[in-house]
Amino acid sequence: MRQIAIILFALLVGTAAQSPTTNRTIQGRVTDAADGQPVAGVTVIIKGSSTGTITDIDGLYAISVPSDKNFLTFSFIGYETQEVEIKNQNTIHVNLHVDSSQLEECVVIGYGTAKSRLFNSRTKKAMAAPMYFYDREANIQHNTEDYDAIEENIFHMAQNKPLSTFSIDVDAASYSNMRRFINNGQKPPKDAVRIEEMINYFNYDYAEPIGSDPFSVNTEISTAPWNEQHQLVHIGLQGKNIPTDDLPASNLVFLLDVSGSMSDPNKLPLLKSGFKLLVQQLRPQDRVAIVVYAGAAGLVLPSTPGDDKETIIRALDNLEAGGSTAGGAGINLAYKIAQDHYKEHGNNRIILATDGDFNVGESSDAGMQRLIEQKREEGVFLTVLGFGMGNYKDAKMETLADKGNGNYAYIDNILEAKKVLVNEFGGTLFTIAKDVKIQVEFNPAKVQAYRLIGYENRALADEDFNNDKKDAGELGAGHTVTALYEVIPVGVKSEFSPVDQLKYQTVETTPAAQQTDELMTVKLRYKAPKGNKSLLIEHPLLDHAISWEQTSDNFRWSASVAAFGMILRDSEFKGGATSQQVLSWAKASKGKDENGYRSEFINLVKSYHLMVM
Repeated sequence: MRQIAIILFALLVGTAAQSPTTNRTIQGRVTDAADGQPVAGVTVIIKGSSTGTITDIDGLYAISVPSDKNFLTFSFIGYETQEVEIKNQNTIHVNLHVDSSQLEECVVIGYGTAKSRLFNSRTKKAMAAPMYFYDREANIQHNTEDYDAIEENIFHMAQNKPLSTFSIDVDAASYSNMRRFINNGQKPPKDAVRIEEMINYFNYDYAEPIGSDPFSVNTEISTAPWNEQHQLVHIGLQGKNIPTDDLPASNLVFLLDVSGSMSDPNKLPLLKSGFKLLVQQLRPQDRVAIVVYAGAAGLVLPSTPGDDKETIIRALDNLEAGGSTAGGAGINLAYKIAQDHYKEHGNNRIILATDGDFNVGESSDAGMQRLIEQKREEGVFLTVLGFGMGNYKDAKMETLADKGNGNYAYIDNILEAKKVLVNEFGGTLFTIAKDVKIQVEFNPAKVQAYRLIGYENRALADEDFNNDKKDAGELGAGHTVTALYEVIPVGVKSEFSPVDQLKYQTVETTPAAQQTDELMTVKLRYKAPKGNKSLLIEHPLLDHAISWEQTSDNFRWSASVAAFGMILRDSEFKGGATSQQVLSWAKASKGKDENGYRSEFINLVKSYHLMVM
């Protein structure tokens, strides 16, 4: 009898040991303890495991936790790490407290840390500061990120140079790349900060276009908040919104980099997850092919109807990284596939996803640019999505997108992929106006000097405005474009007054200039997506400035973002702007913020402020 009892006990113990561990879902919101704002990007880890997640743009998270795990840890740069016992809770909300000592003491040197200041040498091409990872055994890695040097726009005398001409820019890669640096506890390299892309990362509440023009023009004038002697002129374009069902059919080719440099989790794995989101937006009339390139280029999915999502996603799931990068061969094959399935009245586009590190084979920038320029004239446009860090080639990818009549975005997380490929699906993939140029003529009777904020690499010669052969930027369905001018009114003494009066000649203003109430005239030229002749829009702007408090959220938000960009660049024109002032301005002008992008910006400014305290 005793032997039977022992056997039964052993069977019970064995059964208990083999019983599966059940999981339960824990969810909640993470907020800043100081002001209650949601904190995006917080790492939530099950203690004693490598399983985790991150909070979304609203500070929300959800994580599946085994029943034998009892604690969650919450961590984010600039905040104290919190460890929370789960107990019997299914919902856990956490308030994070600022940990200023962490940011004051820790600086980045190579891939490690030290309690000292970091000095960077300056080169013609600015190199990114190396990224810091929280890894006890981090290896020294070579950082080869590069950014084209930016010579910041200066003030020009309206009497001597009354015209300012530039191409629009709807790219937003600089903003998400800047966010990546700050979220890693680093100040971004100044040449990684393109202020116009920071401003245009956000949508603005502009009036919808009326009539046949594909966009509306919206203007506003007030005081420049960083220099109260100066004025700030806000110019906003609103592209026509087109419902997804009414968009033309798409012929898409996904051109995906699967080389060895794409093996990191924030590269090919993130790329695959992001493109799956895009696939869910496709309709039966859309078609997708997938071309990959590594040591050689290949077609892994022939052109497939958009409603065959299972086949497209299976092809994405099967991708693996390996080999060196022959980007030139991939681009040639992608254009061939796009041309083979060309839709006469549709959207023909290649979507290139890469870290830009073309290092084997035909990789001449000039050669690829010529090919892309040729193909855009044949109706195939190019969108570029950048991934990863360490060897990221910002300058190359921006140039390729510009030449391809497309846009350029940097994808640093799945939320950014959702923004670009889902929330802004129409604007990312469907062009409603191409070669959009802006030319502003200033009235020298009212404007002493002016400065365009940003758009340094979009400047055009004045004579290019009427030249229909000159390429310029594209505007997508529903996109907004914003440009800011800082103006020194006539009669104001400023440290930035550009030049002395001429000694041997005079430049006189006309009686009409003296008598009119116009401050400036905004002129725009654009072409239809398949057109060759541009159309002209003229928009005079009257000198009717209003107080800062009376301005729209559009005006104050764009000014806040511009000021933060000037702070990041340590611009000589930032005046009295501080990160604390930017926080105040941004909080007061956040507006509706349906997707939480503006709340995220506010949190970024907070993180930056802690880093530089």
